[in-house]
Amino acid sequence: MIVQALTAVAALLALSPLAIALCAAPRGARATSLVYGACLAITLVLGAIALFSLFGYGGAISAVTLPLGLPWLGAHFRIDALAAFFLFVVNLGGAAASLFALGYGRHDDSPQRVLPFYPVYLAAMNLVVMADDAFTFLVSWEFMSLTSWALVIAHHRVAENLRAGTIYLLMASFGTLALLLGFGLLAGADGGYGFDAIRAAHPAGGLAALVLILTLVGTGSKAGLVPLHAWLPLAHPAAPSHVSALMSGVMTKVAVYAFVRIVFDLLGTPSWWWSLVVLAAGGITAVMGVLYALMQRDLKRVLAYSTIENIGIVFAALGLSLAFKAEGFAFAAALALTAGLFHVFNHSLFKCLLFFGAGSVLNATGTRDMEQLGGLIHRMPQTAFVFLTGCVAISALPPLNGFVSEWLAFQAILLSPQLPSWGLKLMVPAVGALLALSAALAGACFVRAFGICFLGRARSPAASGAQETDGRSLTAMYVLAALCLIAGILPGPFIDALAPVVQSLTGGRMPIQTGVEWLSIVPIAEGRSSYNGLLVFVFMAASGAMAAFAIHRLGSSKLRRGTAWGCGYPPAGPLAQYSADSFAQPIRRVFGSVVFGARELGKMPPPGSTAPARLTVEVRDPIWDTLYAPLTVAVAFAAEHLNRLQFLTIRSYLSLVFAALVLLLLVLAIWL
Repeated sequence: MIVQALTAVAALLALSPLAIALCAAPRGARATSLVYGACLAITLVLGAIALFSLFGYGGAISAVTLPLGLPWLGAHFRIDALAAFFLFVVNLGGAAASLFALGYGRHDDSPQRVLPFYPVYLAAMNLVVMADDAFTFLVSWEFMSLTSWALVIAHHRVAENLRAGTIYLLMASFGTLALLLGFGLLAGADGGYGFDAIRAAHPAGGLAALVLILTLVGTGSKAGLVPLHAWLPLAHPAAPSHVSALMSGVMTKVAVYAFVRIVFDLLGTPSWWWSLVVLAAGGITAVMGVLYALMQRDLKRVLAYSTIENIGIVFAALGLSLAFKAEGFAFAAALALTAGLFHVFNHSLFKCLLFFGAGSVLNATGTRDMEQLGGLIHRMPQTAFVFLTGCVAISALPPLNGFVSEWLAFQAILLSPQLPSWGLKLMVPAVGALLALSAALAGACFVRAFGICFLGRARSPAASGAQETDGRSLTAMYVLAALCLIAGILPGPFIDALAPVVQSLTGGRMPIQTGVEWLSIVPIAEGRSSYNGLLVFVFMAASGAMAAFAIHRLGSSKLRRGTAWGCGYPPAGPLAQYSADSFAQPIRRVFGSVVFGARELGKMPPPGSTAPARLTVEVRDPIWDTLYAPLTVAVAFAAEHLNRLQFLTIRSYLSLVFAALVLLLLVLAIWL
């Protein structure tokens, strides 16, 4: 299977020069359909290979070594159960994005800036997942970062996009440096860069803890863990919408894969206190992400911040699995890891769906500002339906898939009293409370997003003149919406599919779910907890149909028309509706001064003046102000003063080289 997968990846790489040639050809308009169509076909093939590797071989390992990379090492690639699962996630998202782009890409005024990098970006993510040595992994990881950076700055004439690309590139380089140091420690003095060699001689004690921190920093900077999230809400809105979907729904999962691969597979048996760090990072990230999402007016930025929240949920589940694994509770560790990996899959579905919906709205109206939208349910009813499906799923409401994975995570949290450590006994319930708060706030966030964008009346001429998106884009969104429903009402097969992955990492697995009566899932014991998504769906559909019948057929058929009440000034215009800012105001006032550094500045005109009163709200990111802004100033200061070094004489340069050589020799003498 690995040979076929690498052949498909090579085909993706070959599409890049082909895209350049097609864009330069006289009939370059066909380039969009040809490139995205080829990407769709190849990613479907890769997804089928991943499924066959996971089910056909029962999680068997397929490996190959290519004569590339370091001369004495070569390039190792392998597909095991963990790689097969993430390979499927990557290519499912890639196939959906390519299908959506077949319609969405026709509206791009600069396809030559996107098409050459898009297939290479897909190839890079696949290579990261299949890499089986540190050198190949890091090269593929940096390749993924550079190609995604090129896509972020595709529309480089917008100054904000260039700023987003610069910050993203810096954060990506910082994360790669952390992973490089971590792999250096894992390889040890013998330089065993192959993953098999690392597994056989993994570090222990303080060295292993240092690798954990470096891995958390390196993967967290790509996934969007707080406080390493600064690039994410800038880069995701800047990229084209199908690329934003890949970055948010897929690339962040590649970062999760890297964390799971290193910490659960390469690093050996964990210590119980490792989980404290991961749990704290996950819980704080979940709450901070959704709070920031509630404060945004840019629809794509709302979705970007909500990705941070969901990554926090995933890392909280992974931290809980580490805790159970360290204490020897294999079943509980398997339950928590299943919840985290299932949420990885679920988030890739509904986040891609929501970004596709945001892209359709952007194409139809030309704006991402929610205050300029409204009433789109009448102009874009199909987009409104699938976007609502994504909102329900990401809000963790039954019967869709987001509820199931978060419910499994809470079931694992309820097992935490078994843990002997008092630190974990206190930390796990606290993180559970943070996850519960984030789930409630996520519901409010997406009620706000859907209500302001699609309900009410149009707030601008652009919204009132919007038209439904094209059929190919709608097909991609309907497929993802259907998968969200299927994974929600029939989660048993999906949970069982994760069993080989979980078994290989924790030594335990959840009970087989497909044999449970009535298609229920029973994660622990039937008398303790169970859930039947199909029955919930049938009940909701039946009760909704009965209510609709009662209202429309049995209710009064007489209509009474009257003037809309608007505080004595009928008729109320679109500006009298709830706005995005007014919806978020209560939450902003509760958390504003601590979390956002928010200020409300009111300006009242003097008596007798006809000027309007104005209320200005300032919301800042304290993490940026306290961490990144001073760092930016320090880097600029150092660069300005170190600039003098390029004007030194040859004698001064030789003196510096001699001093550096003496210093290094002293360090070696002290070290040895």
